[in-house]
Amino acid sequence: MSDQHKATLQQANAAITAGDHEGFLACCHDDIVWTTVGEGSLRGKAAVRQWMRENYLEPPRFTVTRLIADGEHVAALGTLEIVTDGVAMPHAYCDVWRFRDGRMAELRAFVIPDSTRDA
Repeated sequence: MSDQHKATLQQANAAITAGDHEGFLACCHDDIVWTTVGEGSLRGKAAVRQWMRENYLEPPRFTVTRLIADGEHVAALGTLEIVTDGVAMPHAYCDVWRFRDGRMAELRAFVIPDSTRDA
């Protein structure tokens, strides 16, 4: 099951980088809980969709350096560039996803600015 969860996450990530929010959301449960540690939580696809519309005006650019799977969980570690007003800001991240019935049900995202690398 872990390999299937990894494949689903990779499919969802590909949709995000292509700007395909609906393709990403198709990999999620309707009652998804998306928590960015230190910022708050979104509940449900409608809330995630709205957040993406507001915050992913340009698709984020990210590189997954490691996927670690254990049972119903997959952790993705990597780097992320978020473009705001035409300026790419480098970040480091770790997303911990919980899967249910083959789809993403919960995210705990740890995202921090990374001034040690260039965008």
